[in-house]
Amino acid sequence: MRNFFALLLVTTVLSCTDKDDDAFIYPKDSEVQNFMWQGLNQWYFWQADAPNLGDSRFATNEEYVDYLEQYTDPEEFFFQTCYRHIKIVGEANAIDRFSFLEEDYRVLVNSLNGISKSNGMEFGLARFKGSPDIFGYVRYIIPNSDAASKDISRGEIFNRVNGTKLTDSNYVNLLFGNNDTYTLGMADINGNVITDSNRKVTLTKREGLVENPILVAKTVEVKGTKIAYLMYNGFTAGFNEELNTVFAQFKSEGVTELVLDFRYNPGGSVNSARLLASMVYGTNTNEIFIRQRWNDKKQATYSSEDHFASKTDKGSAINSLNLNQVYVLATRSSASASELVMNGLAPYVDVIHIGERTRGKNEFSVTMVDDIANDYIYSPARENKINPNHKWAMQPLMGRNENAVGFSDYTTGLAPNIEISEDLSNLGVLGDPNETLFSRAIQEITGTTAKRDYTSPMTVEEISNSKLFTPTKDNMYLDKMESLPLQ
Repeated sequence: MRNFFALLLVTTVLSCTDKDDDAFIYPKDSEVQNFMWQGLNQWYFWQADAPNLGDSRFATNEEYVDYLEQYTDPEEFFFQTCYRHIKIVGEANAIDRFSFLEEDYRVLVNSLNGISKSNGMEFGLARFKGSPDIFGYVRYIIPNSDAASKDISRGEIFNRVNGTKLTDSNYVNLLFGNNDTYTLGMADINGNVITDSNRKVTLTKREGLVENPILVAKTVEVKGTKIAYLMYNGFTAGFNEELNTVFAQFKSEGVTELVLDFRYNPGGSVNSARLLASMVYGTNTNEIFIRQRWNDKKQATYSSEDHFASKTDKGSAINSLNLNQVYVLATRSSASASELVMNGLAPYVDVIHIGERTRGKNEFSVTMVDDIANDYIYSPARENKINPNHKWAMQPLMGRNENAVGFSDYTTGLAPNIEISEDLSNLGVLGDPNETLFSRAIQEITGTTAKRDYTSPMTVEEISNSKLFTPTKDNMYLDKMESLPLQ
């Protein structure tokens, strides 16, 4: 059936083959939809459940093309073809919450490598319960960015953009629209009251900003205990060697405890997650880190297990702390590969989760482009083989990761052992032992009796954050798939 529908959409009559006896004219403006259907039919995790992806869904070429032409917008076609996608049925009824697409595969690939068009300000968006008004708070500033050169820092509040107050209905356009430059109206916060200040900060998005996911790496000593702290904001494959170097430094400093700060980490590379887990726990390559569950078409081919690693992809020996427990700071902004590390370590290590319930993304994806000879899987070595008529890419969910004991059921998120939220009125300095979440971890490590109130004085509802408006969002992706000619 796959051969029957492997259609080249051209504006001239196709030559007949023994698989297709009827000459047919296929509209060129449907070739993007054809690529999407073909790729989803092969790889999509819920292919067997999606009504329009069945192998016997279309009796004739004409019926198939009619379906392709039903949606002239590739984005609408993609979401309609997926199985109960959140964009179509809403969050309450969704099965697929995370599959997405990008009009230019180059933008997506750059984003997966930590390269984006950005002003360098990473921020969250929140509101007081019952209010339509939204305010932003600065989470951190990416070094060497436009924001890094401006008078703005972690913990500051803004509630206006270009003079307009942020609300439910306008924040997307004001902050994530086509305006590369905008001016923030800063604000002051006192309890549950936000008031405008007279200060303004103008920021400009620039192409090619590279974010190093290792924002803070340091060792602190408290009551004779050496504690390593790592603020890690994305699983980006290009920084695996640097991450390994950080763990070498931790080892040389004689740390006995580790705090992984994933509070703002939306995910990324599955392989980077595997390497980080090995740096935490150990390098026994006979022990299973995760197993992948694919659709029925692919499970037999990709049924191998991912084990802990003894070396990086470049052959460097993994610097492992060989710990039997780890403290993880994670929130509702922690997703996919962050959760994968926590779940993958759980059978071997006591994972003490401090913070909030995580996002609940247990599925993985692979970047797909219109390269039929490579089964639509993107490979950087084959960019010249991609259909030159368009640049669309899609990132459909292809399967689920389960840990060594078979657990993968955390679509509602991983619940914390110790529940605590950031105090938006006093975010503190990341990596400072007095910062709320890190302080609570230190208290747990040292057994110190609480001398401070960790209850946030603000009652707010988190709306979104800047990471969710990047091409990769909260994606977890496979870097390489065995049995395919990927580079």
